[in-house]
Amino acid sequence: MIPYFKSSDRAFTLLHGDRIESLQQFSFKFDMIFADPPYFLSNGGISVQSGKMVCVDKGEWDKGGTPEYIDSFNRAWISECQNKLKENGTIWISGTYHNIFSIANILTELGFKILNVVTWAKTNPPPNISCRYFTHSTEFIIWARKSAKITHYYNYSIMKQINSNKQMTDVWQLPAIARWEKSCGKHPTQKPLSVLSRIILASTRGDAWIIDPFTGSSTTGIAANLLGRRFLGIDREEEYLILSKNRKKEIEQIAKFSLYHKKIKDISLLNNAERMSVHEKEVSIYDLPF
Repeated sequence: MIPYFKSSDRAFTLLHGDRIESLQQFSFKFDMIFADPPYFLSNGGISVQSGKMVCVDKGEWDKGGTPEYIDSFNRAWISECQNKLKENGTIWISGTYHNIFSIANILTELGFKILNVVTWAKTNPPPNISCRYFTHSTEFIIWARKSAKITHYYNYSIMKQINSNKQMTDVWQLPAIARWEKSCGKHPTQKPLSVLSRIILASTRGDAWIIDPFTGSSTTGIAANLLGRRFLGIDREEEYLILSKNRKKEIEQIAKFSLYHKKIKDISLLNNAERMSVHEKEVSIYDLPF
């Protein structure tokens, strides 16, 4: 297998192709998976962005199907991801009401233990222009571990520290993606670094391997590298792999790396010792086979 891109520090790798076929071609176990699969909400609706009325359709890949099709789609990719997860590993999957119930059912069917369903309450959602229902301002992120019997990793102390020394709840009030995060271009479903940074800080150690099978603009990978973790992303669309590569090259600039650390609230709140540990990655022989 030949990667589409592999950074010089070997901490950021991209594969071009179908996620299921790609996952079946190599043997490797990851500490954490983040997946932002199609929400199946592209139905010709409209919204407002930057004061302009826009269509919410993301692409053909996001158009809905029957409940049976959605279940089959989710079962296929989650099953392959399950095979790539360490026994004590965890998976995070984002969604809305369009797909999240199917995902929860498939996870339970496959033997995962659901730990939390995080509600991401956006502090700056787009307005509801129809004025016929409540403004959509939330997304859900399921956190589950592979095995019901094998314990997972959770960094309770850091989550408490960045939450004013109070226990972190499963409702996260964080803004949608900021303009500075689109400096290399944008993806229609790009997640903010604030969300991915919190996920990675909460559920991985410093030498973790993280995979995103729907990598898109690779926010997962950028957050992973900013926090000293290593990353593999998979996508079928080359234009988004180019965007991902450019984002990685951007944070290789020391000034940009430092700027991102200051802009991402959770990282900026880490104490000096924890921030130093982000930069000091352990030397590990555990590496991708390509």
